[in-house]
Amino acid sequence: MTEKRSPLVIGIAGGSGSGKTTVANVILERVGSHRIAFLPHDAYYKDLSQLPLIQREQVNFDHPNSLETELMIAHIRALKQWLPINLPIYDFTRHTRTDEVKVIQPQGVIMVEGILIFAEKELRELFDVKIFVDTDADVRLIRRLERDIAERGRTTQTVIHQYVNTVRPMHLEFVEPSKRYADIIIPEGGLNEVALEMVIARIEDLLRPMATR
Repeated sequence: MTEKRSPLVIGIAGGSGSGKTTVANVILERVGSHRIAFLPHDAYYKDLSQLPLIQREQVNFDHPNSLETELMIAHIRALKQWLPINLPIYDFTRHTRTDEVKVIQPQGVIMVEGILIFAEKELRELFDVKIFVDTDADVRLIRRLERDIAERGRTTQTVIHQYVNTVRPMHLEFVEPSKRYADIIIPEGGLNEVALEMVIARIEDLLRPMATR
């Protein structure tokens, strides 16, 4: 009996609002979501339900300590062994995990997306391909404003306060330095059609041996 080939693990990093999710969605659409186990790092924020809401809102969500990265590492290793995992579902309006999970089945590609995934050595070493989405700070701020107001129930004032006090400092301390670990840097994220075509072609090329095993 032929042993199953280990899945291809892709990491997509970049600053908040850089277009990481857009890049991930384009890959999911063009490569095929049925071929990819997708793990957003955002799903692994630590559960803060034991704290009053006012204290939850003061947590630095842009620091690596705010995430249960150990669980994500365990989940990637399980998927690499062709075992299903239970992805947490996070409530960004209340800063708590919900009681629900999403069952992720193992696939030929494991795709991980998040701002801090290259800042963690143990996590970074699991990636076969590391992609960094590089977008100007002003564009990232505008996108974050639009997203947090529309999707996470925030106000303009709270988004700007968070950006100045935690997002920008943590980006400079953790995210920007992690760019040096990238194999591929995509300027302007999902708007860079040429770079996306090259990345997708490379993924398809790496997947070809799996399809013919």
